[in-house]
Amino acid sequence: MNKLYVVHSSHPCEAVKEALALKGIAYKTVELPFPIQGALVRMRFRARSVPALRLEGGERVQGSVAIMRRLDELVADPPLLPAEEGARAQVLGAESWGAEVLQPLTRRILWGAMKRRTSAVPSFQAASQLPQFPRPVVRVAAPLIVRTLSAIHKADDDAVRADLRALPGHLDIVDDWIAAGVLGGPAPNAADLQIGSSLRLLSTIGDMRPLLEGRPCEELALRFFPVYPGDVPAGAYPSGWVPARA
Repeated sequence: MNKLYVVHSSHPCEAVKEALALKGIAYKTVELPFPIQGALVRMRFRARSVPALRLEGGERVQGSVAIMRRLDELVADPPLLPAEEGARAQVLGAESWGAEVLQPLTRRILWGAMKRRTSAVPSFQAASQLPQFPRPVVRVAAPLIVRTLSAIHKADDDAVRADLRALPGHLDIVDDWIAAGVLGGPAPNAADLQIGSSLRLLSTIGDMRPLLEGRPCEELALRFFPVYPGDVPAGAYPSGWVPARA
């Protein structure tokens, strides 16, 4: 059986799950607990990151982009990349931006908000396969977990404030790609999943929802990821940090 190693509510993991579903590839989910998932996945793979896929023949593939390329090789239809060369290059460019720019930005904004609302941590474990710790234990452990992951993802205040300032421009980029047909077409592509999963995770942060509401990029996220765990109540960020919507 194919095995997909994930962290619950991770946006690249959710993107790969959706890709596997589109391809009709059966797999077993192996959920790893944070913040120790890096050490656990490193025992089975070369690097610490998830998602990580072990195919039933023993082959190992790690990272959402690499996994999606391998899925296209294993099951050609439906394709995650267009056949036409120009369209393919556009989708590859959007996918790369989604994985290299939007994914880490989303992590930093999330952990920046969670530092100020550690009580939101349990909401991101809704429907998790892992045993749930008693709430008093979670309340005590949450600040340490959040501090650890904020440090790992370099979500210090300066970085998060820069990300928040840049976010409206990034959302404009996504809307432009949708208008141009690079994203949001009848058949989902790899960039739809990479970008849509990040936007959907952003929408779990109450302070981000006004920036997304009613936009084509929000529709894209909800189309592919209608249900997503987690909720950070609005007001996590200090006044003036979140840019006003134009």
